[in-house]
Amino acid sequence: MKLYFAPGACSIGIHYLLQEIGCRFELRKVDIRNGENFQAWYTAVNPKRKVPALERAGGSVLTEFPVIARYLAEQAPSAGLMPSDPETLLSASELTEFIVSTIHMQGFSRAFRPGKFAMAEADHEATRARGREIIQEGLLVVDRHLRQNTGPSFADGALFYILFWACERLKLEVPAACAARWTEFKSRPSAQRVFAAEEIAL
Repeated sequence: MKLYFAPGACSIGIHYLLQEIGCRFELRKVDIRNGENFQAWYTAVNPKRKVPALERAGGSVLTEFPVIARYLAEQAPSAGLMPSDPETLLSASELTEFIVSTIHMQGFSRAFRPGKFAMAEADHEATRARGREIIQEGLLVVDRHLRQNTGPSFADGALFYILFWACERLKLEVPAACAARWTEFKSRPSAQRVFAAEEIAL
């Protein structure tokens, strides 16, 4: 398999899952800051022009975070990231979708790229503030989930990247269960390998 990633982007969550399941894979960096995701070579891989993208052994490509996360868990059942109980599976799927569609796309997108939501520069700080509010509101939901569901699942990939962004990028004070999970995540050897490969210093 080959993971197309941008350092520190949401693709870091898929990178973490790949390290956790212990499979062999290649990394291909996509320089989003300089628009490499719009270049012909990458749009041929992923016409959506974003990361992550996962190229499988047969050459087909998966492009949506929740789909890739679940696929990896299914491919490596011994890693224990694919819940066997139907209700736990639904819970992991629901959490992953909420993180990606709401906390990331509505919260962090405003905090990191206010210009996508407000044309006038004078409105950017208010947009960032609203993004942080959405993040904090979302993390309260995540915190309740973590208090009730402690086992690992493919949702850990999504948790990994939003907690990385919240704790390390925005330096937010996050709820207790979220803070504890991030401390656990970043101490794992798999996380250390991810940070080294993506040249991220905490």
